[in-house]
This record gives sequence, structure tokens and C-alpha cells, in this order.
Amino acid sequence: MSGCRRTGPIGLLIAVIVAAPVLLVLATSLPAFAQDRAGQASRLFLQALGLVKQADASLDLEEQARFLREADRVLGEIVERLPDTQLAVQIATNQFIGDFDVSDFRNRVRGLVCNDPVATACFLYRIEQLLQPIEYPIAVARWDWLSLAVAYHVLGEPQRAGPIITPFYVAHRRASAADTADEDLFVARALALVGRVDLAMQVTRRIGQCSTRIYNLVDTAKALLWRNERERAATFVREAQEFAGLHNCSWELGLVAQALNRVGREADARTLFLNTVEQQFSRFRDPRPDCCPPELAVAAAELGDVNVSLRILRTVQDDNPWAIPAVLGRLAARGETTLGLSYAEQVQDLDLRAESLFEILAAIRRPADARTADDVYARLRQLTRPDGPGGRRPVALAQRAKAEKLVHGDERWRLTFLAAINAADRGATPPRRDIGVPLTAALVRIETGNPLLD
Repeated sequence: MSGCRRTGPIGLLIAVIVAAPVLLVLATSLPAFAQDRAGQASRLFLQALGLVKQADASLDLEEQARFLREADRVLGEIVERLPDTQLAVQIATNQFIGDFDVSDFRNRVRGLVCNDPVATACFLYRIEQLLQPIEYPIAVARWDWLSLAVAYHVLGEPQRAGPIITPFYVAHRRASAADTADEDLFVARALALVGRVDLAMQVTRRIGQCSTRIYNLVDTAKALLWRNERERAATFVREAQEFAGLHNCSWELGLVAQALNRVGREADARTLFLNTVEQQFSRFRDPRPDCCPPELAVAAAELGDVNVSLRILRTVQDDNPWAIPAVLGRLAARGETTLGLSYAEQVQDLDLRAESLFEILAAIRRPADARTADDVYARLRQLTRPDGPGGRRPVALAQRAKAEKLVHGDERWRLTFLAAINAADRGATPPRRDIGVPLTAALVRIETGNPLLD
């Protein structure tokens, strides 16, 4: 064939002889190349250490921050430009390098947000430090961490939300595939709150249990309403109502009634509520604590007789204390402020009392009821004054911060919220391990006007 030559033994020998020097050069240059890259990484690492030492020696906060951020940038350059070096691997996996703690350094850099101790970013950072660490491998969803992820998303740091939510979502999907998953209580709602309604529904529609399925659907609808997606919200409420009917989910009908009312189907909501009250509560002459769900008390506060609402609340509140502020706030929205205040003042738990006062204050119709609003606000301030019974309780102080934002509309709430976090940091009541969710919810309510779900 023209243009082609068959290589014989002599030709092969010549080729090997010609290629040998090239292979020898490559063999000797590869280790040198690796050594050069390791040397570059070492020089950059020493540069970063020098910047950290300069930060340690500086008394100027802005200068410290500048040095630390530059050191962080240099470490990031090692990982990005020289990923095949041992230093890059150690940095990327948060290993100790000598006595340099990469993880501690990164926390220090993140903590720079607290150069302004009353900034929202600092509040989020400090709340995160209050949470118990996530245990791996993940076995159950953690609402404290998922709440924090939602807060990061809605308060301007969405890049922080994904890395928190994703491991819980993956763990739930893996457990579902193996048919070992517990009923999801948190993952779907967190996904809905950060706008991933599609994934939230993938989780939710694999759940057959009435309470969780309907709660997820209703809370997803609520999250959509906050984004003014009313029609889409209504479709999920219809789905919840249909699922309840098909699966005889009678215990959840109070929740469905609330959702129907929320999307504008008041007549349907009232009919469903009245039928449910008759079946679950009114037939008992002396209602038992297990006669009915707390959601029915909340629905009664929206749709039913005031006395019926309070009767149901008294029946269920010991096991479900969260229902107290939910009911009293809704009664106040219907003009029953005096009754709600009287009930709130009898609440022994100071955190619940403070939350009840806030919900009543938030529901008062201003300016027609300005005098009553002033009275409620004064009661909450009195409860949480520095020498008052709630003055060192993080949750009560967070309620006061919410009220200050509501009443004044300025930034004075930040000092009160800082006091709440400081109280939590000192290990005040409730236990530090339980404080993350109420503080996160309060911060979201203050900054967005929307609660972090009930």
C-alpha cells in the first residue's frame, strides 16, 4: 500500500533507541515536577501562616479581618491551583497541618461577621455555635439544623443552606429506598421553605401516615402563600383535603380546615370545622385530654365559637403548650383581646406567656386599638425587664425583640436579641441544646415578617 512502510526488527530497535532518552527525561522530570508543586504549596502555606501571625499581633479589628481573609484566600489558592499536593488534601479535609487547625481557622474566619455583634450574620453564626453538632452517619433529621439552613437561605446566605440540607435529604432518600426510613417530620418542610417544592413533594408523597403527609402539604402551601403563589398553594390544600378523605384522616381535619380558610375557602373550612368539632369534641360531656388534636383548638379560634376554642385549648394545652399562643393570637385577631390577655396572664411558663403576649400584640388592629396595643407591649416589657422574671430567659427576650421590631420598626430590637443570645450562651433556661429553634424562628419572624412554621 503506497505511503505505508512495514517496520521490521531493525526499525523497532532504532525507535526504541531514539525514544529512550525521552522516556528517561520524563521519568526523571515527573518527581521533580511533583516536588516543585509541593514546594509551591509549602510556600503559599507559609505565606498564609505569616498572615495569621500578623492578624494575631494586630489590635485593629479591621486589620485583623483583612489579614485573616487574605490568609483564607491563600489557602483556597492551594486547593484550587495545586489540588494534587498533600497540603491541598489536608486543607480540603480540615486536617491538622503541624499545630495549625484548619477547621478552627475557618471558624475564626466565619466568626469575623461578629466584628459587628448585632449584625444578622453574627446572630446566625452564634446560633449555629449553640447547636449540638450533627452526628454522622446521619440517622434522623434535625429540625434545629434544618431551621438554621432555612434561616441562612431567607436571610441572605443561601450558599450556606444547601450543604446543611443536602445530607439530611440524601439520608432520607437512602433510608426510603431501603424501606427503613422513619416518617419525615422536617426534611420536606425545609425544602419547601427554601423553594424546592418539587423535592419536598417527592419526599411527602412517599409518606402514607396521615399526620405527616397532611402537615407537609399544608406547610408547603403556607410557604407558597408567603411567596404570593396562591393558586399553587390552593392545589396542595386540595390534595391534603382529598388525602384526608380517602384515608380517613379524622385527627388532621382541624389542620385541613385552617388551610382551607387560609386559601380563601372560608365556607368549606367552616363546614369542615363544625362537623369535626361535633365528632371529636362536642359529643364528650367531660372532654378527655386525648379527645382531640391541638390543631382543632387553633381552627376553633379562627372559625368557631370563642368559648368552644378556649374549652378545647384547656383540654389539650398540657400536652401541647405551643397551642396557647397560637389560639390567643387568633382570638385577638377576631377582637377578643381582653379575653386573650386574661388567659395569657394565667400562663405559668414565662416563655409561653411572653410568646402569647407577642401574638396578641401582632394581631391587634391598629390604630383603632392603639391603647390596648400599648398595654400589651408594656406587659411584655415588664415581664422581660433586666430584673424581671423573664429578663434572663432567651426565648422571652426573643419575644420582646420581635415586639420591638413590630412596634417601632427600627433597629433597637438588635440589642434585645443580642441579650437573648448571650443568655442562651450562658446556659440559661431552657437547656442550651434546645434553644436554637426558637431563636432561629424569632430572627426569621423579625427579618421577614413570616414565622418559621408552627
